[in-house]
Amino acid sequence: MSSTNARPIKIGVLYSSTGVTSAVERTQLQSTQLAAEEVNAAGGLLGREIELVCLDPASTPSNYPGMTETLIREHGVRLIMGCYMSSTRKAVIPIVERHNALLFYATPYEGFEYSRNVFYAGAAPNQNILPLASYMLSHHGTRVAMVGSDYVCPHESNRVMSELIYDRGGEKVNETYLPLAAPFEDFRSVATRIKALSPDFIFSTVVGADIAHLHRALANAGLNPYTTPVASHMSSETEVAGMGPDLTEGLITCASYFQSLPTAENRRVVALQRARFGDSSGANVCWEAAYFQMHLLAKAISLSGSADPTLVARALPGLEFNAPQGCVRIDEHNNHTYLLPRIGRCNSAGQFDVIASATERVRADPFVVAHTVPVWTGERTAPLLMGLKREMP
Repeated sequence: MSSTNARPIKIGVLYSSTGVTSAVERTQLQSTQLAAEEVNAAGGLLGREIELVCLDPASTPSNYPGMTETLIREHGVRLIMGCYMSSTRKAVIPIVERHNALLFYATPYEGFEYSRNVFYAGAAPNQNILPLASYMLSHHGTRVAMVGSDYVCPHESNRVMSELIYDRGGEKVNETYLPLAAPFEDFRSVATRIKALSPDFIFSTVVGADIAHLHRALANAGLNPYTTPVASHMSSETEVAGMGPDLTEGLITCASYFQSLPTAENRRVVALQRARFGDSSGANVCWEAAYFQMHLLAKAISLSGSADPTLVARALPGLEFNAPQGCVRIDEHNNHTYLLPRIGRCNSAGQFDVIASATERVRADPFVVAHTVPVWTGERTAPLLMGLKREMP
């Protein structure tokens, strides 16, 4: 084997270890490391080891473009794992497209996007927002208060929710956006207003450390999570662990993965996570997506016989992997992933009990084109979402 062939395959990593969304992003970094270590322990790829080049963007969108250029120009990296907020992903896409690099994105997002240079392991709207909205509107009522962080994903998620509310003759009683790292007093004011409006439920698209502010403010305002539940597709076990189940018990979410899933593969990988990073390290839907996308990338490199992004991108469509949630698959047409959506309710132990589940994997429909609301969520009429149609560019 020549020294050239023995050089490691470098993969860039842009997950934040500091900043407002670092609690979740650290878990994505850990599962990326875990998966890379598994691949290396099994002999690596093409006789070479994976080497992760990790940078900390500090949860700041303006840091991502420069760090992406650094990975590509200084480290020779053209395969990149990372980004959490949509604003960070959108900041990186023009750069990976210009350099013909690939970005692997492991966070549920708002959809309405396609790039040949991005592979999406996180859920599209029809895999989390629509099932969650359908479940809540069917089981809890149609008067909804909405509160979110002020960036693209919450705005787009709430637009989708608004369409569904109006489709059922419901009422959007509040829609408020707060900046990232907003002071607690701002959340207190929102909670007081929501309490006075008496909605059937609250749809939260608040992210990161601010989630704790929201739940604490709602509790202080005297809102009962079982009579006025909070629904959020952007909250996970990691956020719950950061504030305690006393504030989040009753929280309802939709995700393709929960740490409590009883699959053998989930138990195995969670055990590896704890052995590698400590018993207090947790798992969540973004952690799982970051884990399986690394293994899918490894399969694509092995099949293509190269780490060249063009060849890897050709090998990825149609690939499957037995992930902790079950078997996932990269779609042959839109670079998104077939996932199995589930509705979960947070219990007193800080874990999610599955209260509804799809019966089979759901193909990602990022542009929400001509499909029905999922019947498995309890929706009685499953109407066609005509108001959400858009054309794929």
